[in-house]
Parts: sequence; structure tokens; C-alpha cells
Amino acid sequence: MYQNPKVGSRCEAEQQRQVSRMRTALFGLCMTLALGSVTGVTALSLSGTAAQAGSIERACMSSGRRAANGALCGCIQNIANMTLSGSDQRKAAKFFAEPHRAQEIRQSDRASDEKFWDRYREFGAVAQNACG
Repeated sequence: MYQNPKVGSRCEAEQQRQVSRMRTALFGLCMTLALGSVTGVTALSLSGTAAQAGSIERACMSSGRRAANGALCGCIQNIANMTLSGSDQRKAAKFFAEPHRAQEIRQSDRASDEKFWDRYREFGAVAQNACG
């Protein structure tokens, strides 16, 4: 069976970019945690006040979920800051109030939605590992 070498190299290049982004995010997280352990700063204090909170942190805190607290939501926001653009964060924040919207985007055939969903999955995996 013939396999187009350009397709394989594009897939490998995309995988390498994803690995690179993941390493960058993990490095940033490690630096944040290291700084926090040295200075006594916690994820809650890193996130600042509600007025300074990012869109994901605000959505998380107002979601009404039992597990939502300042430390967890601040941690998730910190990961979002390292892995998602501002527009991606605003789109993802809407999922807290409209979970069905996430399903619509995940199932969409639009290339932009598929790319967003790949970035969102990566963010979710890093946040789950880092924030619990």
C-alpha cells in the first residue's frame, strides 16, 4: 500500500509541535509551582482577585459545582494561560454554562473547530494532571 510521504511528514511535524507545546506548558507549570513553593504563593493567590481573574476561572467559580474553589479554578486558569489563546479561553469558558456547546464544537466538521478541539483537549489533559 502506497503512503504519501508528505502526509506522514505533516503528521509527524504536527505531533512534534504538540509535544513542544506540551513541554512548554509543563515547564511553565513547573516554574509556577517552584516559584510558589519558594515564595509561599499558592494557586489561589496567583489568580488574584475576581476582577483580575481570567474568563475560565470566573466561569469555574460561578459554575455551582461542589468541587469549584479558588485554588482549583485558579490552577485551571493558570494552565489555560499557558496553553490557550485569549479567544480559546473565552470559548472554553462558555462550556461551563453551556456544556452542550462543547459537544457541538467537538462534533463539528469545521476545520477551525477541529483545531480548537485539539488545543482544548491538550489543555484539559494538562489541567487534569496539574490541578487534580
